[in-house]
Amino acid sequence: MPGVQTNRSNIDLPSDVAKEIIQKMQEGSAVMRLAREIKLPGGGTTIPVIVGDVEASWGGETDRIAVSNPELAKKKMQAYKLSVIVPFSNEFKRDLSALYEELKRRIPNALAKKFDATVFGNVEAPGENFDTFKAVTAQDIGANAYDGLVAADADIAGHDGITNGYVIAPKGKSILLLSKDTTGRPLFINSVAEGSVPMILGAPTYQSKGAYLKGADKTPSTVGIAGDWTQALYGTVEGVKVDISTQATLKIDKDTEINLWQQDMFAVKAEIEVGFRADTLCFNRLTATEG
Repeated sequence: MPGVQTNRSNIDLPSDVAKEIIQKMQEGSAVMRLAREIKLPGGGTTIPVIVGDVEASWGGETDRIAVSNPELAKKKMQAYKLSVIVPFSNEFKRDLSALYEELKRRIPNALAKKFDATVFGNVEAPGENFDTFKAVTAQDIGANAYDGLVAADADIAGHDGITNGYVIAPKGKSILLLSKDTTGRPLFINSVAEGSVPMILGAPTYQSKGAYLKGADKTPSTVGIAGDWTQALYGTVEGVKVDISTQATLKIDKDTEINLWQQDMFAVKAEIEVGFRADTLCFNRLTATEG
C-alpha cells in the first residue's frame, strides 16, 4: 500500500549533526543567505510592513520635532512544511557516522534547492501566505547583459529599493561570463582563473540551481533574480526534524514502489517548517531566450 508508515521511530541525532544540517541548508540556499531570518511560532505571525519612506525634518533648538507617519501594512507569515524522504541501504544503519555524513550531504541541498525554487516562483507556492517572485518585472540579460542589469537596478530603485544582492542560476553565470566590453575584456570577472561572478554592479552575487526556470514555447527562461533583500524575510519554527521508517512502502513515481523491509532498506524523512515574505516590487527576474 503506497504511503503506509509502520515501525517508525525517531533518530536521535547528535546536536552537532542536527545543527550542521540546518546550517548547510542555510548555506546552500541563496535566499536564506540574503534574506533576514526571524523565529516563527507554529501558528505564524503578523509582520508590520512600512509602505513608503520614513522622512526626517529640520528644526530649531526648541522646536517641536515633526513625526514621520509612513503608511503601514500587515502581512501574515505562515509556516509551511518542506519535506524530503531519502531511502538508504541497511548497511548505513550499522554505521551511524556514515549515516550522519550522508544525511548532511543529501538532505540540506534538497531542502535548499526546493525552498529557493519556490521563492523564485519556479514551483508553486505552498499557500497564499508565502510570497514568490513569479510575477515580478522581468529584464532581458540575454541580448545585452549590462543594459538588462541596469534596467533591473533602475526598476528596483523606482520602487524605493536598493539592489543589494543577485542570485544567478548556472546558465545565468554563463551569460555573464560571456559578456565583454568593446575591447573584448570580460565585464563581470577579474580573471579567467577566478571563474566566478562575485559582484554585479557593486552588489554580491550568489548561485542557486533553484533560480533557473526554462521558458515554455520559446518564451525567455528565468536565469536569475535581482533585488533589495532588506525587504525579504524568512522564518523557521525549529530546526530540521528527522525520523526513520523500516517497513514503509514508498511510492517513487506512478509505476514504481519500494518496500523497505523486502529490499533490506530503510528511509529517512527530514522536514522543516518555514515561511517567506517580501515586498515583491523590490525584485526583478533576469531572463534570457535560449536557442
